[in-house]
Amino acid sequence: MGILQSILIALSLCADCFAVALCSGVTQRRMSWSQAVRTSLVFAVIHCTFLTCGWALGNAVAPFLIKASHIIGFLLLAYVGGSMFWEGLKGKEEARDLFHWRGLILSGFATSIDAFAIGAAQSLGGEAFLDFLPLLVSLFIITTIVVCVGLCGGQAIGKRSGAVAEIIGGCVLIGIGISLLL
Repeated sequence: MGILQSILIALSLCADCFAVALCSGVTQRRMSWSQAVRTSLVFAVIHCTFLTCGWALGNAVAPFLIKASHIIGFLLLAYVGGSMFWEGLKGKEEARDLFHWRGLILSGFATSIDAFAIGAAQSLGGEAFLDFLPLLVSLFIITTIVVCVGLCGGQAIGKRSGAVAEIIGGCVLIGIGISLLL
C-alpha cells in the first residue's frame, strides 16, 4: 500500500474521531493543551490498537465483526450522543467529556471499530506487516492531529453557543450512529 493511499484511508477513519472531538470540545469551558494532547494521543493509540488487532486477527474474527460492527458502533455513539443531548437539555455545567476515562474509552472504542474492520480487510487481502506499517503510522499521526483540532474547535464553538451547541453535538453523534445502521 502506498503512502497516499495510507493517508487517505487514515483520513477517512478519523472523520468520526473529529466529529466526537468537536462535539465533546463544545462542552469544555476550560481545556489545557496538555489535556487536548493527552486525549488525542489516547484516541490515536486506541485507533492504532484496533487497526493492528484487526490485521492480526483478520482471518478469525473479521466475518463476525463486519456483521456486528455497525450495531456496536451505533450503540456506543447513541450512548455518548444521547448523554450529551440530555446534559444539554438539563443545562448542567458539567458535561460528558473526553477528559474523564469513561467517556474517553467509550468514545475511543466507538470510533475505532471501523479501524478494526480495515485492519482485518488488509490482513485478508494478504497485506504483509511492512506494507501495513505506513497505514498504521499515518493513522496515528492523523488521529492525533484531528482529535486535537476537533477539541479546540469545539471548545471555541461551545464558548459562544453553550447548551445549544451541546444538544446539536449530541444529535450529530446520534446521527452518525444511526447512519451506521443504514
